Amino acid sequence: MASIFKQAYTIKNKNGKRVRKKSKFWYVDYKAADGTRKRLRGFKDKTATAQLAAKLEREAEQAQIGIVDRYKDYHKKPLVEHLVDFRASLLAKGNTVQYVEQTLNRITPVFEACKFVYWKDIDASAVQKHLADMRGKKDGIGEQTSNYYLQGIKQFCRWMVRNQRASESPVEHLGKVNVKRGHRARRAFEPDELRSLLEAAESGPERFKATGRQRAVLYRFAAETGLRAKELRSLTVSSFDFEKHTVTVRADDAKNSIESILPLRADTAELMRTFLADKLPGTRALAMPCKYRMADMIRADCKDAGIDCEDSGQGKIDFHSLRHTTGSLLAASGVHPKVAQSIMRHSDINLTMSRYTHIFRGQESEAVAKLPDFSLPSKQSQKATGTDGATVGSAYKPA
Repeated sequence: MASIFKQAYTIKNKNGKRVRKKSKFWYVDYKAADGTRKRLRGFKDKTATAQLAAKLEREAEQAQIGIVDRYKDYHKKPLVEHLVDFRASLLAKGNTVQYVEQTLNRITPVFEACKFVYWKDIDASAVQKHLADMRGKKDGIGEQTSNYYLQGIKQFCRWMVRNQRASESPVEHLGKVNVKRGHRARRAFEPDELRSLLEAAESGPERFKATGRQRAVLYRFAAETGLRAKELRSLTVSSFDFEKHTVTVRADDAKNSIESILPLRADTAELMRTFLADKLPGTRALAMPCKYRMADMIRADCKDAGIDCEDSGQGKIDFHSLRHTTGSLLAASGVHPKVAQSIMRHSDINLTMSRYTHIFRGQESEAVAKLPDFSLPSKQSQKATGTDGATVGSAYKPA
């Protein structure tokens, strides 16, 4: 039962005596739809406040049986405020700051572009169309990236439902784009292309505050280890154990938040020992520009090496192509898929084999060439003609 009252409080008068007073406004005490007691400031007029109390009590009763929207208070709250709470929730679950910021950076631009201000504004068709427009631009996002954007939006909407801020997700029915329909967003370097890139970088001019030598070492190290740009950027001289031929990626810097100790080729370990010989333990090991210029840097060196970076049917070239090259080289070398998955540090082997394993030129022809030669006669035919070295009768005479 709702009730109205005036709040009482104590103050000191001019003589310093404590006196009791009542508020100018009436207040409503009522039972909400979820069973909790709530207090709300009403009006100075008692009758108007009594009418408000009756209205709140009626709405609470109706909400309990589903007649009115129990989420209306949350629906009045701007999406930007919900996103602040969503961010705090992700961090509280132990997600890394990088993961949380990346998730929010996928949701916010779409909401802004679609002009979603409140929950009721979120429209599945608008989201779908905007993602399609982003994929359709000349330098737009790829199919997989589009799926990541959708995944982030869905994750936020599901959080709203789980936290009883909304009844259902307006985008739950949207499906991912089939990444196999179009060209791959990114391709690996052919082995000879990578050699040409290293040679061009080594002899090239200083670019993005990195010498040619520094860029060549960076490209080779990235292609052999499969480390991501952020992980490479985090490495210091002390990350290397030159005796054991390993490099360590700290948990804070790894995408999966797990510390990894990766093996190095003996000659690569020696290369890095020489390269880092005059640097202090805490010094950054590799010279790299900001993340937004990484693609520009490697494409400039690719141009000098005569490597086409544009999508010619297999995908484009950018810095992350070096990680794709690692997976492809492991596969081409006959490494067991589970070993390749471990080196690439993927939780799903399908990711290693389908997205990060590319076929190099000539591999298909070489594989077909290894098939049996079916133009040769069968063993049964050889026995019948005696060409297998066995005697078949008096009619057989050696030539």
